Amino acid sequence: MWKRNIRIASIVSIVILLSFFATTVLAHQAAIEISGENDYKAIRLTPPIYNAANSDLSDLWLKDSQGENVPYFIRTGFQKTYKNREVYGMELIDSYTKDSSFYFDYKIADERSDDTVATSIELTTANTNFAKAVALYGSYDNSHWEFVQSDTLYAIDGREKLRVAFDQPQKFTHYRFKLENNLEKISFAAVSLVYDMATSEEVYFIENFRPTFRVEEKDNRTYIEIDGLKNLRLCDLTLESDSMFKRMVSAPSGVSKELYQLSLNGIAYTDMTIPLGWQLSREDRYVVTIVNNDDKPIHIDGITVRYYADEVVFAGNTAASYTLEFGAAETAAAPVYDIASYADEVLKGAIDTVAVGEITVDAAEEASPEPDYSLVFNGVVVVVALLLGGVILLRLRRKG
Repeated sequence: MWKRNIRIASIVSIVILLSFFATTVLAHQAAIEISGENDYKAIRLTPPIYNAANSDLSDLWLKDSQGENVPYFIRTGFQKTYKNREVYGMELIDSYTKDSSFYFDYKIADERSDDTVATSIELTTANTNFAKAVALYGSYDNSHWEFVQSDTLYAIDGREKLRVAFDQPQKFTHYRFKLENNLEKISFAAVSLVYDMATSEEVYFIENFRPTFRVEEKDNRTYIEIDGLKNLRLCDLTLESDSMFKRMVSAPSGVSKELYQLSLNGIAYTDMTIPLGWQLSREDRYVVTIVNNDDKPIHIDGITVRYYADEVVFAGNTAASYTLEFGAAETAAAPVYDIASYADEVLKGAIDTVAVGEITVDAAEEASPEPDYSLVFNGVVVVVALLLGGVILLRLRRKG
């Protein structure tokens, strides 16, 4: 019984301590302003959302007007493809038979001063119902020929392959087709060299805004404290000033660059931008430092920050209302929805970009003023002492 009473007193004290020291996490909400006629919508996330949410956006929840979760996926950027196609006509300059093989020699029809790069050679023919193995050779002068590659050309039952795709780009000006036999008397109506190359690049959503900031001058340095950059993946930062200067400027994570704004002999020289290269800002205070040496501090009129944004993509109804919730669970695991598995198909269609409304904090979750933990601790000690004292007195009475 004695041990049981001590255990009860310990449990009660722990519960009291937890109730006092537990902290309340704020829940943030942003109304989504739905627009457009397409089935899918995209929310471009803003700095205040990044500031309050987890750095990996694992605590984002999209709700409908009934409070039900709305499936979504996060789009960081997209791939843009550029296609370049050039066609060079060729003319037949010779055809002959040698050792039972048939040869057709072609050259580029128009003389060119620069290299003619080709990725394939394409043909047209009036012949049908044939399949022919072809050896292709290339030359720069119609005298010295180099083997390029072998392939098969055919036109059978409406299916055809009349193109030889080069294993690697070629620069020859003359091409020779060698056919082992030509019982079908195949001839080519037209032959063209083709340069057909697609290049792609990743395109990201880059947004900019003008944050609030404070300036402090200390030890021949200017310290600029910038607000609202927490959890942003930073692209670059541009200072605005009417001062003439040339000074070293540094940002967190070891980034530094010499910035300048000069006007010499009637010519202006300006570079006021620090590239930040996807740097993730993790702190509430982002400090940029200007080394003034013995010069007077420059005057900072403003700051523009560019950052890489994300989009939350979901199926949305224009007649419905939606709310984005975030910032309520630091250890939250990101939700997993089926829509992520067919995101590529969704992105092939048109998507409406919708706006984020004013961000509010759930009043029921707002934190009370910070308590005086020394008083709380002393109070808990007194409560525990009284509990233990009561247990001891009860024990002594039973013995008496």
